[in-house]
Amino acid sequence: MKFSYYPGCTLKTKAKDLDAYGRRAAEALGITLEELPEWQCCGAVYPMAKDEIATKLSSVRALVSARDLGNDLVTLCSACHHVIKRVNGDMQNDENIRTKANNYLQLETPYAGETKVIHYLEMLRDVVGFDELKKKVVNPLKGRKIGAYYGCMLLRPSKEMQFDNPENPTIIEDFIKAIGATPVLYPFRNECCGGYVTLSKKELAQKKADVILESAMEQGAEELITACPLCMYNLDANSTAHKLPVHYFTELLAEALGVK
Repeated sequence: MKFSYYPGCTLKTKAKDLDAYGRRAAEALGITLEELPEWQCCGAVYPMAKDEIATKLSSVRALVSARDLGNDLVTLCSACHHVIKRVNGDMQNDENIRTKANNYLQLETPYAGETKVIHYLEMLRDVVGFDELKKKVVNPLKGRKIGAYYGCMLLRPSKEMQFDNPENPTIIEDFIKAIGATPVLYPFRNECCGGYVTLSKKELAQKKADVILESAMEQGAEELITACPLCMYNLDANSTAHKLPVHYFTELLAEALGVK
């Protein structure tokens, strides 16, 4: 089974573990992640202005590349997934944006959102299947109490992302069960960690991260997992109440599959 794969900039620098463990785990599951040739930065933040076309073009290029290769496009970083998924929605539903983007890129075959964009977790749920994943686990993480931290960008805006229930998501908890561990529910698992104000308002971001970690600890979590490099930084390095280990979910997946 083969997918086109968009890693994004951070997975080549500060978040190499998220990428490396994801690739190893995919290989163990019989999945080929074929990195897109000559991909560019997605822009990291989805531009809200309707007339902002130029900053969406690198995402469109990635989507076109996957289409031309005949593959669905897998993303791993929450921010990259958010931007590329929403830009794809623009190309499907907004004629003005679609026309301008195609004119800029001068494509031989205009792009109209044909590529299916899925997050790695969706690939595990909808393509592999959590029941099948459970069968492939060789090192079940029994006895480990793990809290899922979703953050903002996987879930919202829910109508565009269509990832999971934004108020009561379950996909990461189901993943935790599949690798043999015990998921811990806590109130702030889908609240913002303050990641985008870490530089401009560091104390505010620290407070938000502290609330998340304290909430998880109060409910019995012994570690957290996330899919977002920015959330990882804020929870792991920018929190004053840092008492819980924070991991990328791919690290625990690789551990459970015996390929860490």
